Amino acid sequence: MSYIIDRRLNGKNKSTVNRQRFLRRYRQHIKEAVADSVNRRSITDMDRGEQISIPTRNTHEPVITHGPGGKQHRVFPGNKEFNTGDELEKPESGGGGSGSGQASDQGEGEDDFSFYITKDEFLNYLFDDLALPNMIKKTLSQSKDFKTRRAGFVSEGTPNNLSVVRSLRNAHARRIGMTVGKRKKLKELKQELAALEPAENDGRPDVVTLMEQIDTLEKKLKSVPFLDDLDLRYRSQVKVPTPSSKAVMFCLMDVSGSMTQDIKDIAKRFYILLYLFLQKNYEHIELVFIRHHTSAKEVDEQDFFYSRETGGTIVSSALKLMKEIIDDRYTSSEWNIYAAQASDGDNWDDDSPLCAQLLEKQILPQVQYFSYIEITPNQHQALWESYSGLQKTFPHHFAMAQIRQPGDIYPVFRDLFAKDRYQEAV
Repeated sequence: MSYIIDRRLNGKNKSTVNRQRFLRRYRQHIKEAVADSVNRRSITDMDRGEQISIPTRNTHEPVITHGPGGKQHRVFPGNKEFNTGDELEKPESGGGGSGSGQASDQGEGEDDFSFYITKDEFLNYLFDDLALPNMIKKTLSQSKDFKTRRAGFVSEGTPNNLSVVRSLRNAHARRIGMTVGKRKKLKELKQELAALEPAENDGRPDVVTLMEQIDTLEKKLKSVPFLDDLDLRYRSQVKVPTPSSKAVMFCLMDVSGSMTQDIKDIAKRFYILLYLFLQKNYEHIELVFIRHHTSAKEVDEQDFFYSRETGGTIVSSALKLMKEIIDDRYTSSEWNIYAAQASDGDNWDDDSPLCAQLLEKQILPQVQYFSYIEITPNQHQALWESYSGLQKTFPHHFAMAQIRQPGDIYPVFRDLFAKDRYQEAV
């Protein structure tokens, strides 16, 4: 039997590997706890960790023991109540205690195993099965962001890009190739001269001829340049377009008289959840808040969620303002554009077809994704009916869903951004 002893020094994070193994093992329990946490607390508080509890029975290690084996007949004394083949009822739970552990007639029990997951771990589990639909990084021809990348060596370039090692290597190879025949001939002549054993100032014609040939070859070898312009090699660096890592998120919300404060709170949670999701996928995110009733206005976050201004309902005003802002500040060639519209579905009858037309002709061709959330416990309103046709025309850019109560926010969000629902564009 051989033993392996790991004598590597442990760093301050020596338990990281064990922790990751533990998280993978109880992944399903943690995901269920995270999903419950989303419904229990405000989404504004989601950007932090979470305390996870796992029943102790699920943390027990499997144990293999030797059983008695075979068939056995056992007699228990004092049995006046049961006969062979009788089924025993399950004992009633409880023991008068109010704790969450296991009841025991000995005053002892086991509590659930609790541990804390960090903010990053919490968000990873929260968004584990989600993917941004159509989250394309702009095509190379459209991208305006570039970075330099090494592209081998070239024979022309600037002195600061000169590769000394590669140039000397080429020079050495060139000298070997140009002189290999002369060196071989020179070696043969020297051997022939040595075989004649000439004395000093030997005037024999054959010796003089050999020495002249040797001298000529040595001069030719010395005339080969150590470094030639043909040997120079320069490091080549080319600019390649890189995908855009910038995203802008448009938040459109109806603040008409039919939108109650409860509906606005639900919309606020959905927006924050979407923002956290985008934050995991993009380095730079900008937010644009647009409130609308009969007219639309771009506001800051404070006014967007807490302003008491209200009025009628003309949704097209918000879509027109969004189009103006895109044309003015966020070109689709540089920005990944996302939009979420929250409403109770109520709209001026003649305005709903205009909203669908604006989305189809002007907005959806420029955005990566547009989600419409109708927050109402009742049946769908006029705006839903007008938008329903857009799902078929733009299946990868547009989606709509209904939220009836706060508990529906997370399931609806997961459904809208499920990995298996959309394919990334090439």
